Amino acid sequence: MRTWTLPENIEDLLPADAKKLERLRRIALDLFASHGFELVMPPLLEYVESLLSGTGHDMDLATFKLVDQLSGRTMGIRADTTPQVARIDAHLLNRQGVTRLCYAGSVLHTLPAGLGKSRQPFQTGAEMYGHAGLEADIEIQQLMVDVLRTLGVTDVQLDIGHPAIFRFLIASANVTSDVAEQAFLATEAKDIAALKSLEAKLGVAFQAIAALPTLYGDASALARATEVLPKQENITKALAQLAQIEKHFSQQGIRVSVDLGELGGFNYESGITFAAFAQGASDAVARGGRYDEVGKAFGRARPATGFSMDLKALLPLINDEPSHGAILAPAQPDAAARTEIARLRASGEVVIATLPGHDAHLHELGCNRQLSMVNGRWSVVPLKSIT
Repeated sequence: MRTWTLPENIEDLLPADAKKLERLRRIALDLFASHGFELVMPPLLEYVESLLSGTGHDMDLATFKLVDQLSGRTMGIRADTTPQVARIDAHLLNRQGVTRLCYAGSVLHTLPAGLGKSRQPFQTGAEMYGHAGLEADIEIQQLMVDVLRTLGVTDVQLDIGHPAIFRFLIASANVTSDVAEQAFLATEAKDIAALKSLEAKLGVAFQAIAALPTLYGDASALARATEVLPKQENITKALAQLAQIEKHFSQQGIRVSVDLGELGGFNYESGITFAAFAQGASDAVARGGRYDEVGKAFGRARPATGFSMDLKALLPLINDEPSHGAILAPAQPDAAARTEIARLRASGEVVIATLPGHDAHLHELGCNRQLSMVNGRWSVVPLKSIT
């Protein structure tokens, strides 16, 4: 076995992609900061009791587990940062008003989320705590759209749903947790046949639940939902919220689609869910939603909404930053040359010290200019030759 072989769906980032990823990270975090989101850095692993609180079965399966040699307790390597940030808000910051937090770092999945997906995404995102109103949902979704555009993702489309509608309907059916989970999975998969097999158990709620996977498309899907779903106050309110979001983003020229069969990724979303799609991507480039119940699992119920994205997955969609090339400088510069090199680097230029015997490889470093003595002054001139 080759000792340098990496596990499946685990990869190195070589200089070009690593440079691009770091640039995207800085852009995202700077934009988050400009909107008042404070950066937090949760640990890579922690006890599973905390890491998996309120997240559901899917997150449990996605999490690598190991035994802590100090305590003997089971620890998990995070598969998603959102529950950790919720823990920080609930117990470490313990603020009463609105709190805006952001993060960026690697997560690890036991299995890839899809064909060709990495098991080590580089996740960045933003979370807002303390406000239950639609204003928070719209702010977070707007931030997601804005950061994608700023990163260079083109033709962003927003997909919105409301898992609470399913919850309202399944609660009215008064079924066991097993039946509720089967209905959840069938609805999420848009498996009408599987839902049909549950008709007797779902009773009067069956028709409405079975309609959810068919209620998707443009704004007209909301009109159809109004006609076929029960006229319950909470369902009517949920549909009105989706209509308001659709109007907000459509007025900006953003394409918005509705999907009432989309119930969330890790089963902990409790309100509006959303995802962003982009040209050239086969899957969503960012996802988010309202997840008030995660904070409740930590003993401090807090309204919460947020989103995350994998910056590694965005790399093929974003053009490289234009490069002016690097400047070759003497390896042992005098005082005047050191001053000029420092000035050039401070202005954003890349200055690389030359080393004997490497002239033939200067093109690999992107060198197209050199620092030379011209008329008694150190000046940047075109690189004379690459031998």
